[in-house]
Amino acid sequence: MRLLHSSQVPAATARAEIRLALETISSGHLREWVQKISVPRHYRAQPQMNEAIARWLADELRAWGYDVELQGSLRNVVAWPRKKASEMVVVGAHYDSVPETPGADDNGSAVAALLGCAEACARMGTDAPVCFAAFNCEEDGMWGSAEFVANLKMMGRCVRVAHILEMVGFASTQPGSQRLPTGLPIRIPDRGDFLGILANQTSGAHLEFILGQARAYSPELSVVGLEVPLGAEQMLPVLARSDHLPFWNENIPAVMWTDTSEFRNPHYHRMSDKPDTLDYAFLQRVTQVLTACVIASAKDGGSRQFELES
Repeated sequence: MRLLHSSQVPAATARAEIRLALETISSGHLREWVQKISVPRHYRAQPQMNEAIARWLADELRAWGYDVELQGSLRNVVAWPRKKASEMVVVGAHYDSVPETPGADDNGSAVAALLGCAEACARMGTDAPVCFAAFNCEEDGMWGSAEFVANLKMMGRCVRVAHILEMVGFASTQPGSQRLPTGLPIRIPDRGDFLGILANQTSGAHLEFILGQARAYSPELSVVGLEVPLGAEQMLPVLARSDHLPFWNENIPAVMWTDTSEFRNPHYHRMSDKPDTLDYAFLQRVTQVLTACVIASAKDGGSRQFELES
């Protein structure tokens, strides 16, 4: 396993146009989106609210000019790139919650980050080869993301990297607020005020790219990245609990962004997972780093150029 901290990676070259785009991302809008989505919305236990949230997400993305569909039997909300590309970046987050819980951090915070990134890209007027996907049924075994990946294969769409967002809004500076999952042979800070990034060997280069963008655009945000060997999730199930797994299963590069869920957040899968428990300055910084990664990839492909089709 390879553990990297953002302080160990050279900062990317900051660009004025990206800084301007990041300034449009406000903690107030992120809070509003979290408050909107924070209602019980499990696929089977609260089907009407689950569908209502899906349609709200679709309307938000359409309002910014994206081509949006409610995909498949599980109602994944998918905003496709405005132009076809030889390969695309995916930004994904699940929008369902555990039955009867408001799910502000799990996973309203991640959906808000996805929306913030999508709006910033739309405001920039970019035709970036980026797909924004809100998955359903993560809480039932990643059914929605598995269906999405299967559809990608059928459609012949190529993914350069998938950024999967899983709880990115809770932070604490209290000593001892961060715990380590059992079985992981690593050492991490004991204060839960950092963003975690999980990658495997297929997506390791993207991990370093993210850390470099974080250094350039949000140096005050501490980011800890973990690259695990291929197949490690089979021995350590804690590594396989979110929507990055269907991508990994198909050897598609994917990284998971997380505040580490129950290893930091005491409200995980509880009725107390409410909007007022989140740190919106932390969520804003996470969203800005995500957006910088997406825009930088659209401009230079990270390590290589995207070839847009005419």
